[in-house]
Amino acid sequence: MTSNQRPPFHLAIPVIDLEKAREFYEDLLGCRRGRESDRWIDFDFYGHQLVTHLVAPEDHPASATNPVDGQAVPAGHFGPILGWDEFHRLAEGLRDAGVEFVIAPGIRFEGKKGEQATMFIADPSGNHLEFKAFRDIGMLFAADPDTPLN
Repeated sequence: MTSNQRPPFHLAIPVIDLEKAREFYEDLLGCRRGRESDRWIDFDFYGHQLVTHLVAPEDHPASATNPVDGQAVPAGHFGPILGWDEFHRLAEGLRDAGVEFVIAPGIRFEGKKGEQATMFIADPSGNHLEFKAFRDIGMLFAADPDTPLN
């Protein structure tokens, strides 16, 4: 790893069915499976370590929402920031696979510094994933991404 590369992150999430989680992350999203046991599975999630831990259904947390650009965004969510073309290829592949979107692919903050393509899906346990791509990746950490472009 060079000095300008960031290390991969580790994220562990609860799931209520490991086999359905495997099908979702490995078969649908194409994440390579790593170590596993009868209680958890590691996945290579876009270069990061995602671990699905088996929990009882009653122990899986519910997800509240927050309003963002006119949509009810699940407060608990995660996902990669993709390149613009990669985002659109994934969106088309998910549509072709018949995936039900929590928030359909679209453009958020259109015409503003923070303009981004975004979509939300849920895994079989109800964990929300957001996939996004910035029109200008330099705006990823913009202090005022809502400002209109001039």
